[in-house]
Amino acid sequence: MRILNVLAAAVLSLGAMAARAETLKVGVVPGAYADAVNVAAAEAKTQGIDVKVIEFSDWTTPNVALDAGDIDVNFFQHRPFMENAEKQKGYAFAIVGLGILQNLGLYSLKHKSFEAIPVGGTVAIANDPVNQGRGLLLLQRAGLIKLKDTVGFLGTLDDITENPKKLKFTEVEGPQLARITGDVDLAQGYPHFIVAAGTFDPTSGLIYTGIEDKLFAVSFVTKAARKDDPTVTKFVRIFQSSEAVKRQIHKSFANSDKLYVLAWQN
Repeated sequence: MRILNVLAAAVLSLGAMAARAETLKVGVVPGAYADAVNVAAAEAKTQGIDVKVIEFSDWTTPNVALDAGDIDVNFFQHRPFMENAEKQKGYAFAIVGLGILQNLGLYSLKHKSFEAIPVGGTVAIANDPVNQGRGLLLLQRAGLIKLKDTVGFLGTLDDITENPKKLKFTEVEGPQLARITGDVDLAQGYPHFIVAAGTFDPTSGLIYTGIEDKLFAVSFVTKAARKDDPTVTKFVRIFQSSEAVKRQIHKSFANSDKLYVLAWQN
């Protein structure tokens, strides 16, 4: 009788584990990433996965929640951002699937060219280390500044060696850049936040990054110990193979191919 009870308990335990394995909490930020994941979540439901999409308004909390086990996977960050967070906070994460490469832009609602930006002009740039470096590289490509040769995408404002227009920089939380673009002469911009804000045309950038920035593709991230989780793997496969997801991504990026790349296809 005792053996039967043990076997029954084991079966119930396995059943509970199976039920949990088909439930997934995904952390996102509002806009294109949330919209795409929501479409994938609807498709996943038809394939037996109950996905709860949880939105965060900043770029810190999704990793805090992932590390704490409050969510199973997040979809808001690229590899350099993840690795910087791991270094700073001691996280142990893993990328389990590539997602959307957003083409970063430089935007101005006051000037139609970089030449028109005045001496002493104001520039809004991301305040987090990695995305600030990416923005500075784009400013360098535009001919507005020069950086130390060795800093790459980890450059900061302190690494600017030449600033002929004596530009004045304001550091801003990434999601808020779209809302202050009209207050400065030039702003680093993320097309999906601009679409979400609805404040100006996301295709009006003076310059954009491209596929050369594939390292910055926003990806699905889990705790390292769960990188082979079959439910996560299944959900990522659904996301990447869904035509409905691809249509939603195109719509979220103002139906413009110049604003994004499907990183898993390139």
